[in-house]
Amino acid sequence: MKKILSFLFLILSVSACTNDFEELNTNPNAPVDVQPDLLLRQVIYDYGERMSYEGFVAGNLLGQYLTALDFNLFDRHALNSPQLGGNPWPVLYTNLRDTELILQKAQASETFAVYEGPARIYKAYLTMALTDLFGDVPYQEAFRGEAGLVSPKYDTQESIYMGAGGILDNLEKGAQLIGGYKGSFTIAGDVLFGGDIDDWIKFAHSLRIKALMRISSKVDVSEQLQVLYEGDNYIKTNAENAIFQFTDAEPNNFRMARLRAGDFNNFVMSETIEDILTPLNDPRIHTLFRPYANASGTAYNGLLNGIDASQTTISLADYSLAGTIFRENTGQLAANYMTAWETHFLLAEAAHKGFITADAKALYDLAVTQAFEYWRTPLPDDYLSTTAAFDPSKAVEQIITQKWIANMINGYEGWIEYRRTGFPQLKAISASLNDGIMPIRMPYPAEEATLNTANYEQAAANTGGNSINVPVWWDD
Repeated sequence: MKKILSFLFLILSVSACTNDFEELNTNPNAPVDVQPDLLLRQVIYDYGERMSYEGFVAGNLLGQYLTALDFNLFDRHALNSPQLGGNPWPVLYTNLRDTELILQKAQASETFAVYEGPARIYKAYLTMALTDLFGDVPYQEAFRGEAGLVSPKYDTQESIYMGAGGILDNLEKGAQLIGGYKGSFTIAGDVLFGGDIDDWIKFAHSLRIKALMRISSKVDVSEQLQVLYEGDNYIKTNAENAIFQFTDAEPNNFRMARLRAGDFNNFVMSETIEDILTPLNDPRIHTLFRPYANASGTAYNGLLNGIDASQTTISLADYSLAGTIFRENTGQLAANYMTAWETHFLLAEAAHKGFITADAKALYDLAVTQAFEYWRTPLPDDYLSTTAAFDPSKAVEQIITQKWIANMINGYEGWIEYRRTGFPQLKAISASLNDGIMPIRMPYPAEEATLNTANYEQAAANTGGNSINVPVWWDD
């Protein structure tokens, strides 16, 4: 009898404990939910910090701003072999997932409704970066794990740009939502614009200009571009740029300032950018690079991309390292999301091609001037009348080349625009592992073949076996 009573007492005791189990076992210092303001701060900073690094160590190789001396399979176009960098997929999807959480919270609660506009705009921004690199990607079915969907299908790039809930749709709806906000509200956590809703609208409109120009070989974009241009409500000055300013000291300095010297010294000036900056007599060479150690006086020397390090002896002292702005003085460097100079270069191209009625030369001159200001380099008085004077007969090459120079912090962007336009003319690399062919898309990462097998196999079949030589939709 005593045993039975003891057993019953034990049952009742356990039952009483489990009534309060959730409360007793919840750590008040480890919240199970994250508020939109913290998520917004995180996605803006995390993408800017990680993709600026990715852009430096991998994008700058593809765009031929820098050359890798060692660990350089990626520089030789073995893009399935990321080394110091070269795998932007997890960076993009992590931040897209968190941006989607902001959007869901904004749509589910009136308290957070003001975050829907910025979340849609930022989602469009991240999505454009993703699909421009890889082409078709999981999109509409991505981030639906809670609903049991863990193997998302790949959407076509065309639908991602043009469809409901896609890039252009989110940019337009995001700007409309922000424009309709009433009353007093705060967009806390906005480290991009300090909560200024007008700047978010300008950001959205500049991104629409960019997206429309990117797909302009596939779609008639003239009417939409003309409306945006005449609306005059896009990023027009460097004070309005969508940037995150790095600092000189940790924790918010550029990552190359925190890595060991050997990692930084692995990257030297590409011969391609030397051959572009030198004939222009472009003083940004002093900002973006350092004179090489063995130079007599101030001189710069670039190395052809894609050397075979196992077969070539290279002396670091014979080549120019990246400038101090990327290591010792990163307080002068910014993570670049969208700028006035990029917007004006896009509009200059649109004007030259007849997509909008505007003065292409005036837009080009303004863009170049703003690009110099962005890189904290004085613009020579005669630069726009001599070496870089606008020439209608080669306007697209000039516009894209100048934009390419200014995009060194966004190396992937320079490579994407090269794929779209063919400018600037990049060089055949030294020891190609891609049969001497310039890659025109990033390959899907190996994890996709393991974790999303059936959908990956279909996407791989659509790209010639996940080939880096198959164009994306807007480039086809």
